[in-house]
Amino acid sequence: MASGYVMVGDLTCKAVLRYARALANHGTADVVTIPVITEGGSQALAHLLLGPTSQLFSTPVEESQDEPVDTGVIEQLEKLTRELQPSRPAWPQEMIDIPNLSEYDLDYLDND
Repeated sequence: MASGYVMVGDLTCKAVLRYARALANHGTADVVTIPVITEGGSQALAHLLLGPTSQLFSTPVEESQDEPVDTGVIEQLEKLTRELQPSRPAWPQEMIDIPNLSEYDLDYLDND
């Protein structure tokens, strides 16, 4: 059993939780690499094993440092989620404190 935490950006967190749920619904697992902030305050990459028994949670951090944002990672996680759940319902009721990607003007969204 593992425990601990990593500090990630809001959009990354939302994408990871969505993908983890999609993987759990399909009874499969994956390893993802996401940008995080270390305890010392520097940016690094973390590797997470997501699967049916993952126990993830998110907790807001007030006055946190600049959060690492890698739109490519977020887009990839969302793409993988869509592949597992092509007809999934909209997510308006989930994590409403975190905006959806559609609220950002990200160039890669036009490439889908």
